[in-house]
Amino acid sequence: MKAYVVGGAVRDELLGLPVRDRDHVVVGATPQEMVELGFRPVGKDFPVFLHPETHEEYALARTERKSGRGYKGFTVHAAPDVTLEDDLRRRDLTINAMAKDEDGTLIDPFHGKEDLQKGVLRHVSEAFAEDPVRILRVARFAARFGFAVAPETLALMQRMVESGETDHLVPERVWQEFSKGLTEAAPQRMFEVLEACGLRPRLFPEIPHCEKLQGPLPVRFARLAWPLKEAEVEALCGRLRVPNEVRELALLACRNRVALRAARLATPQALLELLKRADAFRRPERFRELLEVAARDAPLVDAARVERAFAAASSVDAGAIAQAIAQKQDIARAIDAARLAAIEKAL
Repeated sequence: MKAYVVGGAVRDELLGLPVRDRDHVVVGATPQEMVELGFRPVGKDFPVFLHPETHEEYALARTERKSGRGYKGFTVHAAPDVTLEDDLRRRDLTINAMAKDEDGTLIDPFHGKEDLQKGVLRHVSEAFAEDPVRILRVARFAARFGFAVAPETLALMQRMVESGETDHLVPERVWQEFSKGLTEAAPQRMFEVLEACGLRPRLFPEIPHCEKLQGPLPVRFARLAWPLKEAEVEALCGRLRVPNEVRELALLACRNRVALRAARLATPQALLELLKRADAFRRPERFRELLEVAARDAPLVDAARVERAFAAASSVDAGAIAQAIAQKQDIARAIDAARLAAIEKAL
């Protein structure tokens, strides 16, 4: 029985990047032996265990055989006779198919270190084609590292798209990889790779390209969706099962895009209506994210003017006004009047 550090931890260490999580592969052990050593089983589809002290993941060496469509269509074989090289061979890219022995010796049967040095994303074997999610992973790694996709790997990805294998992608898996790619340093590279292999038009027909993005994930996604019609945003979010927090901001931006673009010449009254419609007073943080999205449309959008109006209106003590007015039906009108006066003064 022997354990090795594998995958991303080895890759990132060679790149001089911080290593956050370490995954291990165990060769020559059975599930019973792992339990007897104090490891806690957590794997559902194959034997994975948590170390009793470090809580890092230790998986028994395994092979996989395609047995059906989609990412669940695999038969897994994990046994003491599965070698480390057998386990590494099933992985997606050469840069992720390296391991380190306990003494620090690099095990690199598929020349991942060389591809790291060259800045190339290359598939390990033809088994790559058995899981269409790997296309998205390649695109995500391109966005993270800025690496080029090897010509033979790109050709394989194109064949996978043409064969219809990608038609069986599960929305949750697509969003998982796509959202990670959006938060990488160069998300536009992800789109370039997906375009080159033909997958972009199938997954995101509404989004023909991607510019340089900044900010948290909801802001980045909303910026992508900024030019779209509301029905298109709804369709895209529904198809990808986009989480509510991300979906809400994208729809908020879409619904207020015209008003935000008109803010440069808008009256104080129109600005107040924009703030109310965007729920700025109840959800100020989300409104600031909306302004961050809209600011990318400068100089068409004067986000600074909207920000001044928002700051002025927010300075009004709505609670004090409510306490001072006896008739409830008059409270909202009085608060609006105070906020309008504050905006007029600020502009």
